[in-house]
Amino acid sequence: MPKNYIHRTIETKLDEMYGNFPAILITGARQSGKSTVLQYIANTKGRHIEEVSLDDLNERTMAIEDPETFLRVHGVPLIIDEFQYAPHLLSYIKLKIDEARKNEMFGDGKEVGTLYFLTGSQIFETMENVVESLAGRVGIIDLYPLSTREIYQLKEDIFIPDINIIKKKKPLKYEYLDHVFERIFRGSYPELYKNTKINIETFFSSYLRTYIERDVRKIINIQDEPKFMKFISSLAARTGQEFNASDIAKDVGIDSDTVAKWTGVLSNTYIIFLLQPHMNNNIGRIIKRPKIYFMDTGLAAYLTGYVSSETLQKSAYSGQIFETYVISEIVKSYTNNQRDPRKHLYYYRDNNGKEIDLLVIEGDNIYPVEIKKGANPDKEAIKNFNIVEKFEMNSPNGCIICLSKDIHAIDEKNYMIPIEYI
Repeated sequence: MPKNYIHRTIETKLDEMYGNFPAILITGARQSGKSTVLQYIANTKGRHIEEVSLDDLNERTMAIEDPETFLRVHGVPLIIDEFQYAPHLLSYIKLKIDEARKNEMFGDGKEVGTLYFLTGSQIFETMENVVESLAGRVGIIDLYPLSTREIYQLKEDIFIPDINIIKKKKPLKYEYLDHVFERIFRGSYPELYKNTKINIETFFSSYLRTYIERDVRKIINIQDEPKFMKFISSLAARTGQEFNASDIAKDVGIDSDTVAKWTGVLSNTYIIFLLQPHMNNNIGRIIKRPKIYFMDTGLAAYLTGYVSSETLQKSAYSGQIFETYVISEIVKSYTNNQRDPRKHLYYYRDNNGKEIDLLVIEGDNIYPVEIKKGANPDKEAIKNFNIVEKFEMNSPNGCIICLSKDIHAIDEKNYMIPIEYI
């Protein structure tokens, strides 16, 4: 394993799964580090695991046309990278697993262990095939690009804005605004931290070409690729905002159904996260559209044309990209700890314009959260927090995530929390 390997929070869960599931699947964005973390776990177990990528056209052809020979040639244990290109391979993997289990029970008694490690994007049809073909045989883990705590190699827990939990948490090292925006501009793909000499613009240009060629081209017509690029750029300009299909359709020159379809593609391939509004029977006239958040701020900044962290920091876009950074970090904290963020994270906005950036729900508790780029936000930022009283849930405290240097009380129930605590 290379010296510059960056440890991932999911290693703990992978270690638990290793040997207990015949197959392990890691889904996530392209270049988020899926294969690397699998190889690290294999090395810590003292085992060599062969790796084959179905990005290789020859390997892909064999896997599609002659899956039985493909599996026989490569043997086990085996990492199959980008397995979604040959979904029919799953039924043959199932047969291999069942054969190994039968031998364990009635034959040589050799433990099955983990035979196959699969990586790929969580395209809806592919995941349906996995669940159907490998039910009871596969452990599934989602992986986004690096969180900031992973970059700095600090323990990463689920972000719960309970002030008693926050005060016990080890914060990141305090950084000035320009350093924060340098990190936001660079983004979170592992390669940009393993090789800091990479030109960021060149990296994202190449990333998008590969993403469209290998993950999107099967879903959209090749003549629509320029419009898809305009679409993803239009969406990046709206990160942190409500999803409005008709506005995006007018901007790009496509219909609303296409906008919905392409948005689903970006969500299923981990490029964006859709933060849903919190619904409650006691509250009427709630906006029902989700909010869009890019899961990598560097990619969003590149798509919107920013060429440096300085111009990004000084732009009108800085507030929404800062909010995007905070939300993406909180989403990663849940996903990396094997909790579904969609069951815990929401936002609130009603037709009267009252809004709360984030609602974190843990058990019977609900925490209102505002996100501000400033270092000293005033009480105006928490003016809508009393809305949560209508939800008939406990609300221990609220908070503003901001650039303050220390935790400060705003009043008896609400606090300023530095971003170093997320």
